[in-house]
Amino acid sequence: MKMILGRKIGMIQSFLEDGTKIPVTVIHAEPNVVLENKTKEKNGYVATKIAYGKIEEKKLNKPQKGYFKKLKAEPHKYTKELRDVSGYNVGDKILVDVFNSGDKVDAQGITKGKGFTGAIKRWNFKVGPLGHGAGYPHRYQGSISFGRGGSQGQRVPKGQRMSGHYGHELVTISNLTVIGTEVEKNLILIKGSVPGPVNSLILLKTTVKRKKQVNPLKLSDPEAVAKAIKEKEEQARLAQEAKKAEAHQKAEAEKEARKQEMIAKQKAAEEKQHAQQEAKAEAAENKTDEKKEGDK
Repeated sequence: MKMILGRKIGMIQSFLEDGTKIPVTVIHAEPNVVLENKTKEKNGYVATKIAYGKIEEKKLNKPQKGYFKKLKAEPHKYTKELRDVSGYNVGDKILVDVFNSGDKVDAQGITKGKGFTGAIKRWNFKVGPLGHGAGYPHRYQGSISFGRGGSQGQRVPKGQRMSGHYGHELVTISNLTVIGTEVEKNLILIKGSVPGPVNSLILLKTTVKRKKQVNPLKLSDPEAVAKAIKEKEEQARLAQEAKKAEAHQKAEAEKEARKQEMIAKQKAAEEKQHAQQEAKAEAAENKTDEKKEGDK
């Protein structure tokens, strides 16, 4: 089985030689390293573990450091174990050229999280009547009762479709077609969309449903595709820099606000202390005048 871990850069559109417009997802996959092989005799099952994304050792916790030290391997950010996969040696590097144009693959990733969502959006329920004095319950999910009362009507059955957390779940899209690869830039071009937001981790592996290879797809202008990919990467970089600049500006503004608040508090305290001293002096002066008047 072919497999590789990468991150999703984004989507572009391209054209085939016959003029057909197709959506293309760009996956950036640095060389993956085979960490270990598990065998039936030693571990009870057959599997291969791969790693992706080099990382500094200081960013790992103690168990992770011990794991990579035990394997005598460089530390990586992501690891993935695939069952029933064999044929690799420890230390082998898996490059993007493991896939060819026309290969069928499965793309696995974590979908975008939508937060707490109503039942209509989450489960595609119908909305309530919009007219004739329906009032507010246009987007209510309706009754969740079942049975004929008693213990049947006093609980919520498992799997009941209701409002709740939507998205951010592991999803696999099967039978996607590889359009091509760019070994120099570690890029894989996939026809169609893959799950997950930009920069999310994606696992590409040989499809389990259809193992027949289709005719290789040829793009009309590979240079235009490369240019579009470069523009997409530049946009992502600029967006990330803008986000960092905005966060820095916000932090500076909060710091300045805290500073001004401290100055204002200090000034108010000084004014209060000054007012108290003046009040004491005035009270002492009045007391002295009263004493003089009494002496007279």
